[in-house]
Amino acid sequence: MPDQLMPLATHWRLHTHDADEARVRIGEAIGAHELRPVGAGARLDVRLHGVRFDYFGLYVLGYGAEVSITPSIAEDSLFVEIPSVGAAEVRHGRESIRSSPELAAVMSTHPRSMRWLAGNRQYIVHFDRGALEAHLGRLLGRRPDRPLTFSLGMDLTRPPARSWRSVVELLRVEAEAGGGMLEQPLVVRQLEGLLMTQLLMAQPSNYSEALRGNQPRVAPPTVQRAVRLIEEHAAEPLTVEDIAEAVGVSVRALQEGFRRHVEKTPMGFLREVRLERARAELAVTDPVAATVTDVAFRWGFAHLGRFSLTYRQRFGESPSETLRR
Repeated sequence: MPDQLMPLATHWRLHTHDADEARVRIGEAIGAHELRPVGAGARLDVRLHGVRFDYFGLYVLGYGAEVSITPSIAEDSLFVEIPSVGAAEVRHGRESIRSSPELAAVMSTHPRSMRWLAGNRQYIVHFDRGALEAHLGRLLGRRPDRPLTFSLGMDLTRPPARSWRSVVELLRVEAEAGGGMLEQPLVVRQLEGLLMTQLLMAQPSNYSEALRGNQPRVAPPTVQRAVRLIEEHAAEPLTVEDIAEAVGVSVRALQEGFRRHVEKTPMGFLREVRLERARAELAVTDPVAATVTDVAFRWGFAHLGRFSLTYRQRFGESPSETLRR
């Protein structure tokens, strides 16, 4: 597609057929990464358009051929990537999805890799992590005590995500038109705040419960460390002994701390976290690509019948109903 027909055409940044130039120039604008064309004789046709605001950037990027991308871990950034056409295979930590115009990829600090298929072109919303976490703190009324992490897949057919996507579209249209409200700093700040609030409310994260008003009780540092450990390693095999050893207390002291301050056992809390993660994955998984059994096993639920019963009690529907929606 000619540059003038691409979105954000008035904000041209790059057109090249050279992989090294693309890697360097895109790295300067969005973030360092490794780039490799897939297939012998693949000819790149790289086009990047984009506009940068105070705390986020909006870009449109296409490579014109199938490519493999391995971004560096960006501790100061967070990305939402939305295919406008085509698809991409995305791995982020232990999660993986096939993104499409209906399923965006939300990427935070975990190691990640991507394969953009031929013909794929994406909108990339690049957030400044410090600004996003400061905004999260204002919504919570307290400073976040651990890094913000999101579930990978964002189902853009659901109302909260559609609302967030509409703010992105508004910014794109205004940026293409030039002038107007985006020349007014107060308006830009308000739109940035709306974009961040909508993302935090629409996409499951390790702060979703707190944002819904389910604030945990203030707990001693040892219990807080154990809670963070469970949330960050929920997909891994964990025992109460592992957790107690990692935070430097006895099993009995850990269990007593959770009983007083979390009102659950450590293993009960782990089960709740895994249920939430399983639900988030089922909500964005293609039923053709995976089954309830696949998701249950991935999150440590070996007994499918017990998983289904607990899931229904917790969420008011069966896992298969979530998967089919």
